[in-house]
Amino acid sequence: MLHFLNRCSRGRSAWLLLVLTALALELVALYFQHVMLLQPCVMCIYERVALFGILAAGLVGALAPATPLRYLAILLWIYSAWQGLQLAWKHTMIQLYPSPFNTCDFFVNFPSWLPLDKWLPAVFHASGDCSVRQWEFLSLEMPQWLVGIFAAYLVIGVLVLISQLVRKRKRDLFGR
Repeated sequence: MLHFLNRCSRGRSAWLLLVLTALALELVALYFQHVMLLQPCVMCIYERVALFGILAAGLVGALAPATPLRYLAILLWIYSAWQGLQLAWKHTMIQLYPSPFNTCDFFVNFPSWLPLDKWLPAVFHASGDCSVRQWEFLSLEMPQWLVGIFAAYLVIGVLVLISQLVRKRKRDLFGR
């Protein structure tokens, strides 16, 4: 399996699949926000940024997958998935165990050099409350789904990183 992941990481199609999955999830989030009129909270916006980090990692990896640039893409992928997992877990705990002491911020806090909420308010403006449960599918809330999604991205990203340590297999006499 590690040989397979190593081979995939050296081609564009796997990186573009990473981009496609992250883009699909971003579009679903925008559908929930603008069509179903669910109000994203601060944690939702931060989780969305982590997903954009995974999308960016896929784009970086697709640029030059057979060069050392893919290592940067893998590290960005793992970092974004880890941050997203932490955010989704915290968001899940806020929803499952509401408390006046366990809350999220009222406003997003982006760096002054990257005010995403000012540049793209339709995507990065938070207007909801983190403890409010707005959507459920198969008895799981949205942050609980995101825990699974980010965990899957993280596990696959770590496996791809480990696969980089595997040497290319020599072909035997029969070409296998």
